[in-house]
Amino acid sequence: MTGAFLAGVVAGYGVAIPVGAIAVLILGLAARTSLRVGAAAALGVATADGLYAAIAAFGGAVVAGWLAPAATPLRLTAAAVLMILAGHGAWRALRPRPPAPDDGGRSGARAARRGLDTPARAFAGILALTLLNPATIVYFTALVLGRVDLGGSGIVVAASFTLGVFLASVSWQLLIAVGGAMVGRVLTSARGRMITALVSSAIVAALAVATLLDR
Repeated sequence: MTGAFLAGVVAGYGVAIPVGAIAVLILGLAARTSLRVGAAAALGVATADGLYAAIAAFGGAVVAGWLAPAATPLRLTAAAVLMILAGHGAWRALRPRPPAPDDGGRSGARAARRGLDTPARAFAGILALTLLNPATIVYFTALVLGRVDLGGSGIVVAASFTLGVFLASVSWQLLIAVGGAMVGRVLTSARGRMITALVSSAIVAALAVATLLDR
């Protein structure tokens, strides 16, 4: 159970660390409304990650027995999917991109005016936006089905993995919200985005290697 929880923590940070549009939105909401709104938005992201992790983990626990005869090809396929995700993340981090225009924070203000200016609305809105990313469930499914110790040991293991993912995601998103504008300027700069994307890619690549080595 402890191993599955720690695996969930690592997997959760792997998917949460890259700073993208959602993180920038959380930052803007926290800076321009209140910490409560930013924290609610952070919980929305973590809830979406937890839901996708639960679907993958509990689904993996159910079908693991059926897939046992194909364990080796499945593990190789899962490792390949994870490595592709890691490579894609690194490529996106390193490719040249035009500088983002500085709008003086107006995008965050517009987001607040669009109805995310209360904790309940921020939670629901950011939850819905995060659930629209299908790559998240592909990531968790590949990880769970590629690791026998995560997918084949029952409901408790699946729940432990899901809890680890949720806690990792919520801790990172809350860090962004609590950090406010000062930390946000560092994380959302071109260098900050590159570093966080590369860190995430390294974590996912390490998970791919661990999947290959799992027996």
